[in-house]
Amino acid sequence: MTSALAVLNQEVVNCEQCPRLVAYRQQIGREKRRAYRDCEYWARPVPGFGDPHARVLVLGLASGAHGSNRTGRPFTGDASGKFMYPILHKVGFASQPNAEHCDDGLKLMDCYITAAVRCAPPDNKPLPSELANYAPFLDRELRILKGVKVVVALGRIGFDAYLNYLKRTDIVRNKAGYAFAHAARYSLPNGVTLLASYHPSNQNTATGKLTGAMFEAVFREAKKMAISGS
Repeated sequence: MTSALAVLNQEVVNCEQCPRLVAYRQQIGREKRRAYRDCEYWARPVPGFGDPHARVLVLGLASGAHGSNRTGRPFTGDASGKFMYPILHKVGFASQPNAEHCDDGLKLMDCYITAAVRCAPPDNKPLPSELANYAPFLDRELRILKGVKVVVALGRIGFDAYLNYLKRTDIVRNKAGYAFAHAARYSLPNGVTLLASYHPSNQNTATGKLTGAMFEAVFREAKKMAISGS
């Protein structure tokens, strides 16, 4: 499993299928944010991260321009990660509450984090063609991560990405009946529970649309579902 993930992740890192995303991620890496002008940006697609035997999969939107596009690890070094990892730590999925860079010692337990799109898209809005280009990577990842019992989809795009995977693999025929809403929960024909959450973007957390208590409740339910298997 570990070797299969390593092969997949290297293919993700080397991906250049989407000209718009390649140009944007490299531009961000050159221009940088003032606070990070002394940093060398990763500026490549960001592979998944976590426990290869995880029962809980977190499926996000895409790389953050100055977060994972800078650090090379999902939700690391930006406001979303500063909101998310303390809660993952509190619930028992992360070894520490902070996520600043790839060598900070952070480990995930029973949790794996990935995204629908692995590059930073302009305005955080990937095109349908870009989502389609990355779909085969997600399909392979989900086949490798055989222990997954719960998928926590962060935001509507992550939610739809998992439902589209279910359609491609003939697990569901259509997405009717699966509406995105914060804390929505669906038991799926493949034995997986799909939980939805608002994305922990700064736009949602700074406005109070998503609070720490709301986010923690979703992950406590995910832990409960993973342990019980139902």
